[in-house]
Amino acid sequence: MVSHPDRRLFRHSMEGTTILKQDRIRPYRKKPAPYPAQTRSEEREVLRETLNCSFDPSEHENGDELLFVRGGVQQKILRKLRRGEYLVEKELDLHGYRVLQARDTLREFLRDAQSQGRRCVRIIHGKGLRSPEKQSVLKQKVHHWLKQRDDVLAFCTARSFDGGTGAIYVLLKKK
Repeated sequence: MVSHPDRRLFRHSMEGTTILKQDRIRPYRKKPAPYPAQTRSEEREVLRETLNCSFDPSEHENGDELLFVRGGVQQKILRKLRRGEYLVEKELDLHGYRVLQARDTLREFLRDAQSQGRRCVRIIHGKGLRSPEKQSVLKQKVHHWLKQRDDVLAFCTARSFDGGTGAIYVLLKKK
């Protein structure tokens, strides 16, 4: 409890001062809005691809898309992944890998990506055009391996300019 003489001393020392209505000072200018350079760059690339008039039938999908979503994940998230709305933060190219080597490399890649806080990665498994049976062995193996991993929320075939049926986007759980 404050004594009576202390109260009188405080009031005397505060004579002539005014009470401020707020305790914050407003800046003299507004901060500029953030500029999403990476997003704008990706949008320009999509537009450039869309306006490209050349037609190559080998680039068009043949219906063998991969798609997986873990239970409990919203369809909206899968839709965004399929549209390529997540920024691909890391990439792995498995062209030329043997099955066991690809499995180990994929396992290490996903572990590193998640430990670095990456959410969306692209895995290029190839279309199998150079294989003897013209079948992508790694494509089916990668599909199988990813479905078994708890840290994978969803994956889907990449957009055509990101590899089409020869690549997939993978959405990883947060750390």
